[in-house]
Amino acid sequence: MSCVVCFGELMLRLAPEGYRRFVQADSFEASYGGGEANVAVSLANFGIESRYVTKLPSNELGQAALNSLRHFGVDTRFISRGGKRLGIYFVEKGASQRPSKVLYDRAGSAIAESELSDFDWDSIFNDKVQWFHWTGITPAISDKAALLCEAACKKAKEKGITISCDLNYRKNLWPREKAKEVMTALCKYVDLCFANEEDAKDVFGISGKSFEDVAAQMAGQFGFSTVAITNRQSLSANDNGWSAMLYQNAGDGAKAYWSKKYDIHIVDRVGAGDSFAAGIIYGRLQEWEAQKTLDFALAASCLKHSIEGDYNMVSLAEVLALAEGAGTGRIMR
Repeated sequence: MSCVVCFGELMLRLAPEGYRRFVQADSFEASYGGGEANVAVSLANFGIESRYVTKLPSNELGQAALNSLRHFGVDTRFISRGGKRLGIYFVEKGASQRPSKVLYDRAGSAIAESELSDFDWDSIFNDKVQWFHWTGITPAISDKAALLCEAACKKAKEKGITISCDLNYRKNLWPREKAKEVMTALCKYVDLCFANEEDAKDVFGISGKSFEDVAAQMAGQFGFSTVAITNRQSLSANDNGWSAMLYQNAGDGAKAYWSKKYDIHIVDRVGAGDSFAAGIIYGRLQEWEAQKTLDFALAASCLKHSIEGDYNMVSLAEVLALAEGAGTGRIMR
């Protein structure tokens, strides 16, 4: 069976009830999530052996975060324990023309202060592992986390493991100049890159006349075999158009594949890109053709917009049904 390793920060997510603003809130709903953890949960839901690596404090909050992954069958054996605190992020859901807002409280978190000695990458990347996934959020946390990403990528590359990265630029975590410096060094290890048009420009200064042009420049600069780009058309905070492109830079020539567009009404958009990444990884592990892989990934991320919280709590059958055209939303009896 295929095994995928995901590495990053698992956080406590605190959100006001419904569409209340931070300044209105007298209580917050608690859940857990994080870019790479969201991918791990999606893949576990699809039946893939999914292994998550991070560092969590040795207290009840750290254990609760870990338990949130175990609930979905994610392998947590290689999570290091210790450090001072669990990272936190606050999310205020937008409505109509008011955008969503995210605030971070993650400085000094366990993973941000972790050391190379906290992780035995030889053991983590055992013979079962075929894929390693991380995002640009992780090296943005701290210089120590960036070094951990580099160590993991080097070991994965040494073992012939496919590596994917979602650029996920976050201006609240690091400036563009630092992002470009660090990500340029790390992306030389990456086989498959996930991005959107803004990420490519913010991190690498790459722009173009089309998504295909942007992907071709990225593949040319870093040697990516595949670039996947999502496209969000924001009509309002609640209603978006959602589509994507998959660019394959194969030996027989480059080719771009295009998805359909979904018109979605948003319940919670956090984690949508992670759900898309998980869908692409799943399709690649199944050795599906590119178009089927893209359609599956977009359907998975479309469904995530309808689910509260970070994790995409959908089954393989539900995603396949939507990808194959069952998207009316009619009640199932």
